[in-house]
Amino acid sequence: MRIGVYGGSFNPPHTGHALAASELIKNLNLDRLLIVPAADPPHKTLPAGSPTPEQRLALCRAAFGGIAGAQICDLEIRREGKSYTVDTLAALREQYPDDELILVMGTDMFLSFSTWREPERILSLAALAVMRRDDRTETWESVVREAERLRRELGAKVIAVENRCEQISSTAVRRLLAFHAPDCLNPGALDMILEHGWYLTGSELKGLPYSRLEEVSLSLHDEGRRPHVLGTADTAATLAERWGADPDTARRAGILHDITKALSGKEQLHLCRRYDMMLTTLQRENPKLLHAKTGAVVAREVFGEPEEIVNAIWWHTTGRAEMTLLEKIIYIADYMEPNRRFDGVEILRELVWKDLDAAVFHGLDQAVAHVRKQGMPLDSDSLSAWNYYRNQTERRLSL
Repeated sequence: MRIGVYGGSFNPPHTGHALAASELIKNLNLDRLLIVPAADPPHKTLPAGSPTPEQRLALCRAAFGGIAGAQICDLEIRREGKSYTVDTLAALREQYPDDELILVMGTDMFLSFSTWREPERILSLAALAVMRRDDRTETWESVVREAERLRRELGAKVIAVENRCEQISSTAVRRLLAFHAPDCLNPGALDMILEHGWYLTGSELKGLPYSRLEEVSLSLHDEGRRPHVLGTADTAATLAERWGADPDTARRAGILHDITKALSGKEQLHLCRRYDMMLTTLQRENPKLLHAKTGAVVAREVFGEPEEIVNAIWWHTTGRAEMTLLEKIIYIADYMEPNRRFDGVEILRELVWKDLDAAVFHGLDQAVAHVRKQGMPLDSDSLSAWNYYRNQTERRLSL
């Protein structure tokens, strides 16, 4: 038989995984595709609160159950310790001594294959099949070069699979579940998730104390953005003390201001549809710019925050004319928090303690200049804000 081995944490398994399974069975002409959930993946730490290995196994049965030729394998779930691929393949080789084994992986995992545990032994146990995870030409060209190197230097058998793919990740699915916008999940798997309240679906997120709000917020961000989010929250609280706003309210707005930032453009649009949000042509054509709007809606609908916080998040990227005190504080805190590095930020950091409106104009002026330099269309709210605060600043200087 020709047997594919498709491993992963599947946390949770989604329709992108199911499409990949179907494409692999067809394109590799497999007699069987073994779906092998990892108990303890060596290359990542599963997020706190993830389903147990046994529960992820059950999710896989729900997610892949309707695919002819797919078979759920509990080999790694039953074995103690880290789920190393080489150990799994060795066990499968004993089980299938005369059959062809093909280890399946995505482009990102393939390009790091040389760092895996005992890669040469893996190549002695199975062929490799690399499937597309996205449509980026440069990534696939890197795959082709690496496949040629492995064939030449190690005698590897590497198959590049020209498969259809759905550009979604388990991380994004977990975020969308937390935002009450489930997408890309088999109905059976979704029902199981909701029944057990996994991935924050069973948590009451409204009215959280700040410590818990911070914990949840940071869990929904990419690791590299967390320092910025914390910096914005701290800076917002400090500015609130300086200018007479409530520091606790400012801190809550700061910790939530980028809550949907990690979502792709496609996922932003999905969230907009979920909450029936009206979009401008500019927003539809540049969906990655939507995070302030979707973040504001999530702050209201998921976290139950008051309108003053919702509005501060809504306007934190574009600004607007006649912003409230909290809106100005969040706009500036996002711009000048300690992790920001750009020409002019030090001027902004000095100015904000003397004249908040002048600091807002300085930030808007730099933002508008940057957009124009890039040749991008300028948001009408940003232009309106720029004109308003320019006039405010010029009027005060003339007095």
